[in-house]
Amino acid sequence: MAFFVLSRVSRRLLKPTVSATLSVFHSQQHIYLSTPVTITHYINPLSKYTLWNHHNHQANRLVAGMWSSSLVLERGRQEMSGFGGVKEDSSWIDLYLPERARGYAKLARLDKPIGTWLLAWPCMWSIALAADPGSLPSFKMMGLFGCGAILLRGAGCTINDLLDQDIDTKVDRTRLRPIASGLLTPFQGLQFLVLQLLLGLGILLQLNNYSRLLGASSLFLVFSYPLMKRFTFWPQAFLGLTINWGALLGWAAVKGSVEPAVVLPLYLSGICWTLVYDTIYAHQDKEDDVKVGVKSTALRFGDNTKLWLTGFGTASMGLLALSGLSADLGWQYYASLVAASGQLGWQIGTADFSSRPDCSRKFVSNKWFGAIIFSGVVLGRSFQ
Repeated sequence: MAFFVLSRVSRRLLKPTVSATLSVFHSQQHIYLSTPVTITHYINPLSKYTLWNHHNHQANRLVAGMWSSSLVLERGRQEMSGFGGVKEDSSWIDLYLPERARGYAKLARLDKPIGTWLLAWPCMWSIALAADPGSLPSFKMMGLFGCGAILLRGAGCTINDLLDQDIDTKVDRTRLRPIASGLLTPFQGLQFLVLQLLLGLGILLQLNNYSRLLGASSLFLVFSYPLMKRFTFWPQAFLGLTINWGALLGWAAVKGSVEPAVVLPLYLSGICWTLVYDTIYAHQDKEDDVKVGVKSTALRFGDNTKLWLTGFGTASMGLLALSGLSADLGWQYYASLVAASGQLGWQIGTADFSSRPDCSRKFVSNKWFGAIIFSGVVLGRSFQ
């Protein structure tokens, strides 16, 4: 099913590749070349003449013609970041990676690791729950799932950007993404997606047969989630189903099967948690979403958002407690739930849904929520 969807996506995306890329190239080249060109002069002390006079050649377009198209696109993209209120901050990718690799690293969101943390934490909770009483979680499994989280999160972002390139160009926060801006073509994105999925398959094959089947079954959710905002006001619920799959898979990778009394409450709690943090995140784009015509829980909940999020947050904490009871964890786990409840309550209570920076800060803070729960599971299991 996943390969069928992938083939449909490729046929849809590759058709406009050449024309879209050329139009972006010419528009960005025009923007870049509209900026005065400063030329450095090197004077040979043995010569009587200056090789170049910048006053006479200030707009010399031959300089731009000597650059590769990728360099023009990247610099034009940087020039465009100042237009329309959109600004792209430099990251370690721009400082340390080769220029040809930057677009792919940004496509996988390697400069924004919060998505990887949110995908990894339910896996780590489950692996820690599956540890024997008095024991620490398997470091091998945590390493495998950590690498898998990086790859699967990157693949999910690539799928999202391939399917949403027409939408991303209309949203301030997303218009500079590699495919939407023309830094990468859809075909390059598709090639990168295949590479990520193959590497992810290599990690999945390290697990037992039960886990392989369970992990492969999540691909339908991975491919279908980006489309949900076109059809329902609840795409955040579908994200929860997708991103928390590791709550089932982590236990299965250690035990070879699933214990419903433990992992189902854990999985459902993760879905409720996702509805909290991704609704906060969605409030950043609600004005653009209305213009573009896509849906979200931020639009669905409106002025009642905090009431809805309080309900989902309460349900998440209750389900986490139920999972801990089924796993017979020690009191340390429940102490961590108290701390995590405070962190979640702070997010909901102080969130300013009219401020994009505040919504972003609250969203990113969920890495600490996940860390608190994980430490509680480890302590509650280790001191049994």
